[in-house]
Amino acid sequence: MHTILFSLFSEAIKVFPLVGLLLDMVVIEADLVLGGDEGKECTYNMGYMKRQAIFSCLTCTPDGNAGVCTACSLSCHDGHEIVELWTKRNFRCDCGNSKFGEIFCKLFPRKDLENVENSYNHNFKGLYCTCERPYPDPNAEEQEEMIQCVMCEDWFHEEHLGLGSSNEIPRDEEEEPIYEDFICKTCSVVCSFLTLYPQTIWAVAGQSNDTVVSVTKDKDIVEDIPSTCEADKLENSSCALSSEKSCALFNGNIMYASVGKASEMAESSEKGTDSNQCISDANPHTSCALGLDLKINMPVLESKPLFLSKGWRDTLCRCRNCLDMYRTKQISYLLDKEDSIAEYEKVAKRKREEKLQQQEGAEMSFLNNLGHIEKMEILNGIADFKDEFRTFLESFDPSKPITSSDVHQIFENLAKKRRRL
Repeated sequence: MHTILFSLFSEAIKVFPLVGLLLDMVVIEADLVLGGDEGKECTYNMGYMKRQAIFSCLTCTPDGNAGVCTACSLSCHDGHEIVELWTKRNFRCDCGNSKFGEIFCKLFPRKDLENVENSYNHNFKGLYCTCERPYPDPNAEEQEEMIQCVMCEDWFHEEHLGLGSSNEIPRDEEEEPIYEDFICKTCSVVCSFLTLYPQTIWAVAGQSNDTVVSVTKDKDIVEDIPSTCEADKLENSSCALSSEKSCALFNGNIMYASVGKASEMAESSEKGTDSNQCISDANPHTSCALGLDLKINMPVLESKPLFLSKGWRDTLCRCRNCLDMYRTKQISYLLDKEDSIAEYEKVAKRKREEKLQQQEGAEMSFLNNLGHIEKMEILNGIADFKDEFRTFLESFDPSKPITSSDVHQIFENLAKKRRRL
């Protein structure tokens, strides 16, 4: 629905100069998802973007093996069966490449045959979760809230997370989520090294939304770890260590195994030490803050979902050994601040504020040049548009896709009403 709201907003601006402000609350969610992208230019020239809104066109690629940017979804696939995928990392627009047969991109036709670094999952077919169901689900009486894994970027129903009860999901007293990121039970095995960090990285019931991972010497954890990962700093950095021993505890159980590759680690289930096994300090110039040679010993975590607290990425060790581990597991993006959804939305909000400021200035200038009668006509037109838009939303069937014809019908209805006046 984000795409159609974006289209509706664009069309409305052309008809009523002030409607952008009045629709602000309606389109704010779409704007956040689109990351401030106005959908005018294909993003192909930007390469593999760290994060952007991506759509799958089942009309052109029914196998779900391609994704297109916002602009292409509006210009090249208008009226098609579109699947909205929210955002994807390290993705380059596929529109018009070899996967689309004889269909070419209208905005940027000169593209490589294939984007080899793109990755695809069943979301591109319009399916989600372990239950392989679409969203919205036409067979569901009530649409369930879904949670996205920060690693595989798939979406999961709460009842399919692998928890004993949905009450285990960290929420505040008002049932609002208090975790920053979620890792599904499949991906959690790859992130077993997280069990070596202080328990403050885990989001638990009772925490505040403003809880930030604490990094102080008094609590024997890493202090002042940089949040960026420039190549020169990464090659020469070693993490500061606490002066005393620290224990890594996770739900009362940590297991160790000798591993060579991440895949072997994920398959291993051999139990090593218990929850009282402490990690000794090592030379801060040669060893990582976790005090463990990750090439020899690596904790193995049972397959279970993880909920991370605010600021957990900043706590990740950036010593040479850990950087090698991230690269081996292909999860170096966890160190990149710009990879997070929070940062993506922060940038989108800033772009939106700048756009609204420019828009408000133009609108006030426009109004100041109008007479009283013209101003009243515009205000009446905006009121009519709000009523028609509200009627459309009330009658909209969420199980069906919204097409451009639906948008045009709104403006046709408005035109008919004005002719009757």
